[in-house]
Amino acid sequence: MKLLITIAPERFRDEELERPIRVFEEAGIDYDIASTTAGTCTGMLGAVTEAALTFDDVDPDDYAGIVVVGGVGSQDHLWGNETLASLVKSFFEQGKVVAAICLSPVVLARAGILAGRQATVFPSPAAVREMAKGGANLVDVPVVADMQIVTANGPSAAAEFADAIVSKLEC
Repeated sequence: MKLLITIAPERFRDEELERPIRVFEEAGIDYDIASTTAGTCTGMLGAVTEAALTFDDVDPDDYAGIVVVGGVGSQDHLWGNETLASLVKSFFEQGKVVAAICLSPVVLARAGILAGRQATVFPSPAAVREMAKGGANLVDVPVVADMQIVTANGPSAAAEFADAIVSKLEC
C-alpha cells in the first residue's frame, strides 16, 4: 500500500510531514512525496525533504490515498494549483482516502469535494472563508473524518491525523 504526500516547495509545516511519515512507516505504509516541482523542498521550521515527483507526474492508480500537508506555503503554492485540485478530485471519485491538514483542507474545498461534509481547518480568516465557499460544514475539533475524507486543523493534530488516515486505509 502506498500514499501520495503532497507538499509546498517552501514553507510546508515540518511536523505535518514528519509525524505522519513516522506513523505511516510504523504501519508499513509506503509513500511518495510530490510538489509543484521535483527536488528539494524546505519547511517553515527548517526541515528539508526531497519531492520525487511533480503533481504532473502522478498517476492516482499507483496510490491508496493522497495527503496534503499544510503550512503557510500551502496558501501560496497549493490552494490555486489546478493539477493538485484535479488529483484530489480523482482520488475522491475513486473512493480513495483524501486527507489534508492545517491550511490545506482549502485545497479539498476548492476541488469541490467538501460540499455538505464535515471538515476542519486552521482558522485563518482566508481559510475559513474558502472552506465556507466550498460548502464545508466547519467543525472546531482537531481531526474530522467524514467518509474517506480526513481533515485536521494544525501541527498539534498531526499524529492523530496520521492515525485517522491509517484507520481509513484499513477499512
